[in-house]
Amino acid sequence: MRDVSAEAVVGDDLACAYRAVRDFTEALAAALSPEDQCVQSMPDASPAKWHRAHTTWFFEQFVLVPRLRGYRPFDAAYAYLFNSYYETVGARHPRPARGLITRPGAAEIGRYRAHVDAAMQRLLDDPAAAHELHGLVELGLNHEQQHQELLVTDVLHAFAQNPLNPALHPDWQEARLPGPTRFVAFAGGVVEIGHAGRGFAFDNETPRHRVLLQPYRLADRPVRNREWLEFMADGGYRTPTLWMSDGWATVQAEGWAAPLYWRECDGAWSQMGPGGLAPLVPDAPVRHVSWYEADAYARWAGARLPTEAEWEHAAADGRLHGLTGQVWQWTASPYVAYPGFRPAPGAVGEYNGKFMVNQMVLRGSSCATPPGHARASYRNFFYPDKRWQFSGLRLAQEA
Repeated sequence: MRDVSAEAVVGDDLACAYRAVRDFTEALAAALSPEDQCVQSMPDASPAKWHRAHTTWFFEQFVLVPRLRGYRPFDAAYAYLFNSYYETVGARHPRPARGLITRPGAAEIGRYRAHVDAAMQRLLDDPAAAHELHGLVELGLNHEQQHQELLVTDVLHAFAQNPLNPALHPDWQEARLPGPTRFVAFAGGVVEIGHAGRGFAFDNETPRHRVLLQPYRLADRPVRNREWLEFMADGGYRTPTLWMSDGWATVQAEGWAAPLYWRECDGAWSQMGPGGLAPLVPDAPVRHVSWYEADAYARWAGARLPTEAEWEHAAADGRLHGLTGQVWQWTASPYVAYPGFRPAPGAVGEYNGKFMVNQMVLRGSSCATPPGHARASYRNFFYPDKRWQFSGLRLAQEA
């Protein structure tokens, strides 16, 4: 998924960064047919075409309409079709029904993107306007990078329902982490976490603040498929004492017996991925597991999930490698506001703050995360039963 490069959204060359991020989205979509782009395989997922349109709507709604004199929206109906959850902006099409928007088609969305891109380039060619709008445009670009990852995960979920097992990226390969896992000790104490003020960060990464950590140890690699197979063989999915009550109820209701996309045939396991259906790689990080599964596995292994503060402190320490770029890693931390957090004013303040309830934090990044989009302070978050993202885990222990 890294066969096309997008520059990190940093520095003052905003026009260049804009083109790179927008081109990367189109490169991802180029591997898809118009029919692929219209599929919505479950309410949590969105069609690829919708991701392309929504990220374009963001720039039109928040940058062009209020800031570019004489700008005319491409189609007034798109304000309703491609709003996601911005209540202060207006009504929107229901999320579970995005797959019913067969029109406009994928080609028309391409023209919409070109229309907005041309207007954005005119705006960003003005140094004064580019300087004034830098923060808002940078937010929009990072928002689009998030949707690039969602596009990959949503298409993978759709392709996994297809009996032909199509590949989004035929040459994609699993990461391999051979050798034994070791635990690295950290002394703990009073440490600082949160964005340090250099470069871009979402508002939920702030403010930087102090936390007290007890001594702990963190695994030097994520849990792998071979270890998960041991958990399964030992009855991990059949042992209620390993699970939180809600997790056990979900296992029973959903019939979970293995991670999402695992398939067994004649005693051999395979797994659906961006490269299609392939034999399970024992040394690859386990992926597509929920928080409930990660928590149960950690308990079975005689360990626990790290807190997000422990994870970030270890990342800043520099002794652990491979913390990013493989799988998002579930933590034991609920997604809540940092002390002193204040959402941004206006509609963009709906971006993160209003979701700070009933969800769990993941740290790191995954193989589906676009280049330049990972950092130690990044806080991803999902409900504990969700597993269509590239989510795995790394174990922690008391020192």
